[in-house]
Formats: sequence, structure tokens, C-alpha cells
Amino acid sequence: MGQEVDDRVFTREDRTRYRAKVRRCLDVFARMLGERDFSVEVPHVGIEIEFNLANAQGDPALKNAEVLAAIADDDFQTELGLFNIEINVPPSPAAGQGLVTMETALREDLNEAQAKAGALDAHLLMIGILPTLQDRHFGRDVISANPRYHLLSEQILAARGEDIQIIIDGVDRLETTADTIIPEAACTSTQLHLQVQPEDFASSWNAAQAIAGVQVALGANSPFLLGRQLWHETRIPLFEQATDTRSEELKTQGVRPRVFFGERWITSVFDLFEENVRYFPALLPIVDDEDPLVELEAGRVPALQELRLHNGTVYRWNRPIYDVSDGRPHLRIENRLLPAGPTVVDTLANAALFYGLTAVLASSERPVWSQLSFRAAEENFHQAARAGIEAEQFWPGVGEVPVRELVLRHLLPLAHAGLDQMGVDDDVAARLLGVIEQPG
Repeated sequence: MGQEVDDRVFTREDRTRYRAKVRRCLDVFARMLGERDFSVEVPHVGIEIEFNLANAQGDPALKNAEVLAAIADDDFQTELGLFNIEINVPPSPAAGQGLVTMETALREDLNEAQAKAGALDAHLLMIGILPTLQDRHFGRDVISANPRYHLLSEQILAARGEDIQIIIDGVDRLETTADTIIPEAACTSTQLHLQVQPEDFASSWNAAQAIAGVQVALGANSPFLLGRQLWHETRIPLFEQATDTRSEELKTQGVRPRVFFGERWITSVFDLFEENVRYFPALLPIVDDEDPLVELEAGRVPALQELRLHNGTVYRWNRPIYDVSDGRPHLRIENRLLPAGPTVVDTLANAALFYGLTAVLASSERPVWSQLSFRAAEENFHQAARAGIEAEQFWPGVGEVPVRELVLRHLLPLAHAGLDQMGVDDDVAARLLGVIEQPG
């Protein structure tokens, strides 16, 4: 769930200093985009998966610290709720058999982790929302011990000025409140990472936004929350509301939510970081000692810690990532809108669809986003969360069409072409996309 922080109390001076520092980081980032080499010889992809822990009866197992101690693998980390953990699959090239290599590594890691967790009566479940969650699992005592989670919860509630309210109308209606952000812990996701060059970032991000609805429609698996049947992918509205810093009055004024689909197609990765700084006040105003301008002018690569920390508290469904690896800066898209699971092969199939479609649409001579309004893309996204595989989607040149028809007739062939463009072996692409074409 982001960078580690220590427990602390923030002052008004902290916020003033942080605002100045994050703007300085933004200025340095703009210079870096023009002056520094972000290129990578072989772009990598990666996957993070959040898990629910459940006991033999299927109820939440509130023991992530014990489970992580038993697993004893740095690829597994804590998450917001005591019934959550996550795995970070090491990034690798997608080309050739790369996706199969990731699938094999993930299976092996999960099998080993499950054997160790099972001895503690904790089973790793991949689903967007654990259906057996009850109101008692949304208490303050269910937040993991990591100071970041408690601090972030305090800051969100302080910014909001009142308890968090969850209202979701689906087949049933859910209306509840919480005095922490713990309802967010119910939302467990698959996060797909795609490394891109700066000159390709805008087209890749726009492509990812355009297919967000299709992704959610195909991956939806979270219809139940607290005993109610709600949206097909209830995780979407729950996450939007569980981290909302806005009171009703601020919503009426048009203040933007921190869970943010966005508001326009972009022309540069800078657009997204600039929006973050311009629209969203700091939640964790922690100032690092680094002077990014000094680092840049000395020929070193700035960490831009404030910019990255702030970016981690703006919950875009397709989040831009600036990172430094082996002394080199790089950019990637973190696709955050899919639920966890339900199986390893489903996860890799959804990943293959995302990587393939993003690649082919980003390189199209007539981009899909030049024919699709941003608001239509956002409406596709929420319609898919409501209706899942039964959703209809608007697509340029096709119109309003059932998502099954759109995928089978139009998007799967494009995804095949995109994976081929990425150098993925034909047999790998055919097998993974075949899971979507002929599920079960």
C-alpha cells in the first residue's frame, strides 16, 4: 500500500514545507523528462496481488503478521487489514515465454506460502471482496500494525471532518459508516505494471483508460459485501467511498475525489503528476532531506520522494509511477482496477489482455481516444462495475454493444496483435487469451 512511514503528528509548518518541496520535485521532474534518459533496453511487466486470509470456515483470519512471519519471503508484504497480505511478483520481460515464467513463479510462491499459512489455519483467497466479512471486521482494531495505515486513516478522516459513509445501491442497498478507512481493506486487487518510455507514456495511459470498462466487465467477481448483493464489482464504489476525503458540501462544489478516474486524455506523463500537485492537498506531508535540484545538477538521479509519496495518496485507477532502478529512472503504468483472482491463470489471462490491448491501441495510427470522449470511457468503467459481464460498452465504430460481443469480435484479435508486437510467443498468447475466449 505504498512507502513506509513512521507515526507522527503533522503541523501547519510541515504542510507548508511539503507543498514547496513537492512543487520543487515537480519542476525537477519536468526537467528530467527533457534531459535524462528514461529508456530501457527491454521493457518489463509486473504483477502485485492482494489476498484475503480466511480460516477453515471461510471467515476472515486476522493474523497477517503471523502468516508473513511463517512465509518469511520478502515478496510477501503486509496490507491495510489484518486479514490482508500481498505478493509482488518480480518484474520480467513479457517477450517470448515471459508471461509463462511469471505464471510459474507465482504458482510456486503461492503453493509454498499456502502450505505455511495453512498450518496457521489461514488460507490465501484471491477475490475482490471476501463475502464473509461482517460489520465487526470494520473496526479500528482490524487495521494492521504498520504506522502508515493508522496515520493515513487519521489524515483522511481529519481532512473529511466526519465519519466515512458508504452507500451502495445494487440488487440490495448498503448504508453504513466507519470511523477509519478500514472498509478499504475489503478491496483486494490485482495490480498490473507496464514499463513504458516517456514518449510512449501518454498514448499507453490513454489506451489503458479506454479499455478500463472492458477489463472490469471481464474480471468482476465481487458482488457481495456485508451480506448484501450490490454491484458485480462492488469493490469499485467501495474503494471510491472508503478513501473519500470530501464532505457532502465539497462534493457539491465539484472538488475532485482522491480515487480518481481522471478528467481528460493526456499528452504527457507530466500532466498526471501536475494534476496531483495542483488538485490534491497532502495527506502525508513528510519532507525528505534530498534536494532534487542539487542531485540533478550533480549528474545523479533524484529520488523525488515527496512527489512519489504524494502520488501514492492519489488513487488513480491507472496510476503513473516514477521509480529508480539500478541508478536509472523509469516510468510505468500501474493498472489498479482489477479484483484479485479468482485463479492464477485468470490473473495472467487478464494481464495478457491488458498488455496486448494497451500495446496495440497505443501504437494505432488513429487512436481510439481520438474517437471516444473521456466521459464515455468513465461511463463504460462504472457501467462495467455495475453489470459485469452483462454490461454494454460504447466503442468507436461499433457503438453501444454487449461486452461479450465487443471482446470476441473486436478486442481479442487486437490483443493477439499487441502481444505479437511485444514479442510474446504465439502459443503463450493463444493459451492465455483463450481463457477469456472460452472460459471454463
